[in-house]
Amino acid sequence: MNTRHDVAILGAGIAGSILGAVLARNGAKVLLLDAGTHPRFAIGESTIPYTSVLMKVVSARYDVPEIAHLASFQSVRKHVTGACGVKRNFGFVYQREGQTQRPDEVNQFVIPKMLHTENHFYRQDIDAYMAYTAASYGAVLRQQTRIQDVDIDGSGVTLTTDRGETFQARYVVDASGHRSPVAEHFGLREQPTRFKHHSRSLFTHMVGVTPYDDVMRNPSQYGNPSPWHQGTLHHVFDGGWLWVIPFDNNKGGTNRLCSVGLTLDPRRHPRPDGPPQQEFDEFLSRFPDIAPQFKNARPVREWVSTGRLQYSTTSTVGDRFCITAHAAGFIDALYSRGLTNTLEVVNVLGYRLLDAIRDDDFSRERFAFVEQLEQGLLSANDDLVNSSFIAFRDYEMWNAVFRTWAISTVLGTFHLEGVYDRLRRGGDTGPLREMEHSKYLGSPFPTHDGCNELLRHTTAVSEQVENGTITPQEATRRLFAQLSAADFIPPPLNLDKPGNHFFHATPARMARTVAWARTKAPADIAGTVTHAMRGFAMERVAHGG
Repeated sequence: MNTRHDVAILGAGIAGSILGAVLARNGAKVLLLDAGTHPRFAIGESTIPYTSVLMKVVSARYDVPEIAHLASFQSVRKHVTGACGVKRNFGFVYQREGQTQRPDEVNQFVIPKMLHTENHFYRQDIDAYMAYTAASYGAVLRQQTRIQDVDIDGSGVTLTTDRGETFQARYVVDASGHRSPVAEHFGLREQPTRFKHHSRSLFTHMVGVTPYDDVMRNPSQYGNPSPWHQGTLHHVFDGGWLWVIPFDNNKGGTNRLCSVGLTLDPRRHPRPDGPPQQEFDEFLSRFPDIAPQFKNARPVREWVSTGRLQYSTTSTVGDRFCITAHAAGFIDALYSRGLTNTLEVVNVLGYRLLDAIRDDDFSRERFAFVEQLEQGLLSANDDLVNSSFIAFRDYEMWNAVFRTWAISTVLGTFHLEGVYDRLRRGGDTGPLREMEHSKYLGSPFPTHDGCNELLRHTTAVSEQVENGTITPQEATRRLFAQLSAADFIPPPLNLDKPGNHFFHATPARMARTVAWARTKAPADIAGTVTHAMRGFAMERVAHGG
């Protein structure tokens, strides 16, 4: 190819394809390269409300309506595919090895009805949709094109394939994954990684997985407000967790598969000899209330079994390059932050690249903020997931840490919805740019002191448990004390009550929360809740809700 492109993007998965669509839609000459082909298997299948609001933000900011089609189950079904599952809750069921499950050791976060219903993405359809969307806006898509060498100098970027082809670009974005050609070329992988968390994983797609609701002992004792099978189910236990993400949990769905993955701390559960199916079967034999879900299940593709999942990069930007998404680093799938982090970076990288193309200035300095954000996102997720794995050793401690995650993601989503409302109504990008100056870059709620103090406190007491200076019981006491003292947590949600195992923002509770926000809440939280509720209400009106 003799064309010199403005931006070459390595990796045509969801990260590279969304960025490619954003740039091409706004006039950039984009080359989208991928070593594989679509459709293909990928994980990162469960969305969260913050991610869905981000999709709407990126869609509106860069005028790419196809991205907004991914922001709710209803719009995915209408515009993209019938192969995805619905997600109405995050379910956490605490399991003890060799014991029956206790009905009072469960937690559930029910997605409020005011928000769009979330998705279980069948990634082969979603990723292909976005790759072809980028192509429809003019991006040149080359599949089965593996980059072997990267050469960057003052004049531009030269990419050479394993077949000797060369491509020219003014800038390269590497969104290819762990085996990043740019990270490898510049020797940017941290050895060892700075991340505290340790986990490995084995995963596949299965048929015949029984809904947990159908195998529970004494289901009437649980009281969960939403069926487990209507959301992402996490079986959590000392040393790890198991995900169950059904694609067949909705009327009219076309996909009978279920994503299943087992994630373990390798320091506690070293990787054994033998095939992954054998390890999975042995795991089930130790957990009598998980095994019935898989009595009739069988994989429909080869298991993937990994070593340690965590890796990092010393630097993610340089003159004429950016390393992003899973090429930059990875923590764990526990809180479904992968897509969120991807969209956060696309949001701030897109307009910087468009400005750089116009100015013909691709210096490292103008992309420095992108690196600060990327590293902050990874570090914040490392803190929260590491704290959670430590808490998995004791249910009551996990019961407390669960709330820290829940309130930070809810209030962060509310804040972003208010920002999106201003963008949607008047095209105002000012609040988005203000967020770039947030004190806590990478946090689920980056603008709020109190919430981030709670997150830091959770990290600190969890690490004290890890090093043996306090007991899980003492950590639990301290965490609930902090929750009780937090004036920014809406009282109607009862998050400071250990016996309330469900985050269930019913319309009545939300009405009381709005009343609290108007009369008693701190000013910053009052504004966050009020602006968000107005935004959600206006969206419902716009969509005929």
